[in-house]
Amino acid sequence: MPEAGIVAVEKGSSEDGDAGRPVQAAEETAAAFRLRLMSSGHELPEGHACPICFLPVELPIAKHSKIRVCCMKDVCNGCILAARQRGMNDNCPFCRTLLPHNDASYLAMIQRRVDKGDAAAFNHLGEQYYYGDLGLAKDIPRAIELWTEAAELGLVDAHYNLGHLYYSGGGVEEDKPRGIYHWQQAALKGGVISRYNLGAAEVKEGNYDLAVQHYMISAKMGYEKSLNNIKKMFMKGKATKAQYAEALRGYQTAVEEVKSPQREEAKRLGM
Repeated sequence: MPEAGIVAVEKGSSEDGDAGRPVQAAEETAAAFRLRLMSSGHELPEGHACPICFLPVELPIAKHSKIRVCCMKDVCNGCILAARQRGMNDNCPFCRTLLPHNDASYLAMIQRRVDKGDAAAFNHLGEQYYYGDLGLAKDIPRAIELWTEAAELGLVDAHYNLGHLYYSGGGVEEDKPRGIYHWQQAALKGGVISRYNLGAAEVKEGNYDLAVQHYMISAKMGYEKSLNNIKKMFMKGKATKAQYAEALRGYQTAVEEVKSPQREEAKRLGM
């Protein structure tokens, strides 16, 4: 009998997101939604490529790139290194703006991007409120407001943040269906870590076939943790040798596609 899997679709909401309580959508069966979920989001979102070299940023993105709040672009470490080698230490290598020199100027740059309706800025400001960084008081309701705004604008990372918040109950009442809903919205648009989390959630429910599918997709997008989990499942008899071999090939291809001499040099230098 096929596994039902976890489905948390929000009735009447767009794919871009709406933070209302998730319910089973009458107009879309669980099976139809699961098919759409598994057949969509197999490529990283557009914003996950470096705006200078245009290569996808290696995962995890926070380790291999730096966000520049002047333009809210994730610039890869290779391009940052190349800019420094040209003497560009104090300016953004993408937009050439002078980099912020303290928390106040950093926050002011984010706010300017928020005022322009930049979804990434809403998300980044939400993170500052969530953690109480940049001199801001920790304010989870404000973080949720900002993440919700970014999610409604279609930002994958905001759906991930909301998913993590509700699924884990990190400062709010735990609401796993709501968390799953946001991860699903992110996964549909190429959110690789949300896809990984969906796999982990299916493992907890004992839905191993569905977990492997999520892990296969995210491993082929270059996420090493997904590959490692498929290997563990193979060793426990929950995944096949063929599935692990396919995931490994896809992962290796994805990793090769994001390499460049500049990025390899940045790694060697410990950036």
